[in-house]
Amino acid sequence: MNPILHFLGSHGNAAIAIAAMALAATLSASKPAATEDVPAGIGGTATEVERFCTGIADAARDRRYSLQAMELKKLRDDIDARMAQLDEKRKDYEDWMKRREDFLAKAEDSVVSIYTVMKPDAAAERLAALDPALAAGIVMKLDARKAGVILNEMDKKAAAALTTIMAAAGRREDPS
Repeated sequence: MNPILHFLGSHGNAAIAIAAMALAATLSASKPAATEDVPAGIGGTATEVERFCTGIADAARDRRYSLQAMELKKLRDDIDARMAQLDEKRKDYEDWMKRREDFLAKAEDSVVSIYTVMKPDAAAERLAALDPALAAGIVMKLDARKAGVILNEMDKKAAAALTTIMAAAGRREDPS
């Protein structure tokens, strides 16, 4: 198959417009006389061909811009739809986080009240078995007098670790 025909067949209107512009450029470069006839098979004069090529070039450009505008509108609509989905997911997540925080606050208060009524030696033993960050959070919520008695009952290393965590949590600036 002729490569030019293959190119024209695969690129549609844009290729025809480009070929027409190339033909017009070729014809204008050779500058035939206005009275000179165009070779047989083309029909019309060179000025008619130039007018045709100029007219079709504007239409091709307008069509290309129209297609690009439609594609951009489609992409914009797709982005808007995705943003709406993300906003909905964000609202769901914020609602879930609020419910979680409320639950944790209630659970935390009940856990603190349990440790408040426990005997200090039993509370110290249970807190030493917990994750140090969690244990420090519970001790920080206890009454200072009760927390002091519980820390006194704890192993020295465990009490030191909890005290370190509580001191770091109480800092106003970032320690890192």
